[in-house]
Amino acid sequence: YNVPRVAFINKLDRTGSNPWKVIEDLRNQLKLNAAAVQVPIGLEGDHVGVVDLIEMKALTFEGEKGENIIVSDEIPSDLVDMVEEKRTELIENLANADDEIAEMFLMEETPSVEDMKAAIRRQTIACKFAPVFMGSAFKNKGVQALLDGVVDYLPEPVEKPNFALDRSQKEEPVQVTGKSDDPLLALAFKVEETPFGQLTYMRIYQGMLKKGNQITNVNDGKKIKLARIVRMHSDDMEDITEAGAGEVVAMFGVDCRSMDTFSEGNMNLAMSSMYVPQAVMSLAIKPANSKMQNNFGKALNKFSKEDPTLRVKVDDETKETIISGMGELHLEVYIERMKREYNVDVISGQPNVNYKETISQKTEFDWLHKKQTGGSGQYAKVIGYIEPLTPEEQEELGTTNDFVNECIGTNIPPEYYSSCQKGVTDAMTEGSLVGSEVEGVRVVLQDGAHHAVDSSDQAFRTCTANAIRDAMKRARPSVLEPIMAVEVDSPTEFQGTVVAGINRRMGLINSSDVSEDGSNVKVLADVPLANMFGYSTELRSGTQGKGEFTMEYSRHVAVPKNIQEELTKKFQQEREAAA
Repeated sequence: YNVPRVAFINKLDRTGSNPWKVIEDLRNQLKLNAAAVQVPIGLEGDHVGVVDLIEMKALTFEGEKGENIIVSDEIPSDLVDMVEEKRTELIENLANADDEIAEMFLMEETPSVEDMKAAIRRQTIACKFAPVFMGSAFKNKGVQALLDGVVDYLPEPVEKPNFALDRSQKEEPVQVTGKSDDPLLALAFKVEETPFGQLTYMRIYQGMLKKGNQITNVNDGKKIKLARIVRMHSDDMEDITEAGAGEVVAMFGVDCRSMDTFSEGNMNLAMSSMYVPQAVMSLAIKPANSKMQNNFGKALNKFSKEDPTLRVKVDDETKETIISGMGELHLEVYIERMKREYNVDVISGQPNVNYKETISQKTEFDWLHKKQTGGSGQYAKVIGYIEPLTPEEQEELGTTNDFVNECIGTNIPPEYYSSCQKGVTDAMTEGSLVGSEVEGVRVVLQDGAHHAVDSSDQAFRTCTANAIRDAMKRARPSVLEPIMAVEVDSPTEFQGTVVAGINRRMGLINSSDVSEDGSNVKVLADVPLANMFGYSTELRSGTQGKGEFTMEYSRHVAVPKNIQEELTKKFQQEREAAA
C-alpha cells in the first residue's frame, strides 16, 4: 500500500530483549531499509533511556510513568563506541537512499542535525527508509521521542499521493488533492457496534465533513445526513462540528460496510478497497435455542459489515445458514464472539472446503429444448462450444468465466442473447462432479434456432443451461481444491517433526530457513486446505507448544484422480440420501 512508516521496538526492559536482531529482521524479512535513530541505555532490568543518534544526546526517563525526561549532552562512557558505530551505520543506510547525504558521505563531510532530519523525512515519505525508535511503552520510556519522530518524519496529508478509482472510466486512478476546499472524498475503514449504535471510523482524503451535511455512499448510492461527528481519544469521544482533509473521525448513524467510500454525491470516485481474497472454508451454523434467533441475526449482520472476508448466505436447499471465511480459526473466532458478545450458543456442522470445478478440453454442444403443453410451449436450440480458460486469460478478463456471442443472422433473435448468457451463469453455479461453482470456462455461442410462437426468454435460458451442463460432463471435468501458503516457525530442534508433518499432509515445501543464531527455523510450504484441519493441535504437541503457523489462500489447483473419485462418490451419496 506504499504507506510511509516509522518503527518502534518495544519491551526493551524484558528479559532477552535484543533490538539489533529486530532491526536485522526488519531488513531481511520485511525488506526495509531500516536503521536505528536511537541506542538504548541499558537493556532488560537496567533499561533507563535512549541516546539520540541524530542530536547526540542522552534521554533518561524518570518517575513512575517515565514522565520526567532528563536530556543530557553527556553520553554514558560504556556506550560511546556503540553510539559512534550505530551513527555511522545510520548515515550509511541513509546515504543508500538519499542523494544529498550520499554526496556528503563520499566527500567525508559530517551531516548536520538539520540535514539528517530533512533526509530522513524525505526518504520516509518516499517509502525508501524506515527510522527505528526504541523503548518500553508500558513505562513510557521512549514514547515521547517516538511521537516527536511521528511529527518530524511522517507526511502531512498533501505530501503523500493517494489515488481514487474513477468508476466511469474503467477504474482509472485519479490523484486525490488532499485539500479541504475540494469536494469530499472519505473512506470508512472500520465499523464498530456500541450501545449507541454503529460507530463508523472515517479517514477524510479531501474536502470537509460538517455536522448536518448530507453525504452519499458511493458503493450503494444511499444518502446519509451527519447527525454527530466525534474525535476519538482512546475510549473518550469529543463532539466536533467539522473535520478537514487528513483527519480521522468517527460518526454515529451511518449505515455502511467496512471500506465503503463517501462523497458529496457529485463524484463517481471510490477509494481503492483492500483486496479481498476468495473464501476457502464454509461452515453451517444455527443457534442452539430458537429464542436466540434475533441476536444470531444481529451478530451475523454486524460481523459481515466489519469484515469483508466473512461471507454469510442461506443454502437454498437445506435452508441452513452458511458462513464462509479464510480458514478454520477465522470461523471459530466469530463463533466464539457470538457467544461472548451476543450470548448466542451456536451449533456448527463439519467445516466444508470450498472446492471448484473446471474443464480440461474443448467440447461442442448442439442442444434442442422442446416442451409442448396446453397453449404455447417452449422451443429453443443453441449450437456452440466450450473451452478451458487459462489463469492468465482469467486475470486479463477480470472474471473466472467468459461468454462470447458469435451468432450471425437471426436464427436466435437478438433479444434472446441476454437469456442465453443468464443460462450460462445458471450452469456455472453447480458443477456435475461435486456440485461446486465452475470456473475457467469460455462459452462460445455460434448458432441456434427459434420458433415464432413457442420461443421465449425462459426457453432459451433453460436450453443454454442444459446444453452447457451436458457439454461440461463430456469436457473431462476436474475438481479444484484451495491450496494454502503455510508459514511455520519453530525451534530448530523440531525441524524434522515440522517437515514430516507437512509431508504427511501432502504439502510441497518451498523453503526452509534457519535464523542467523541457529535457534529458529522458518518453513514455507503449499498445503491443500482439506489436509490442514487439526494442524494447530498437532504442531503444538509436536513442538512442546513452541511452534506456530500462519496460512493464507494461494490458489486453486486440480486434485489427484483418486481424491476426485472419492469426492464425486461422496457427493452422489449425499444427493441420493437427500432425495
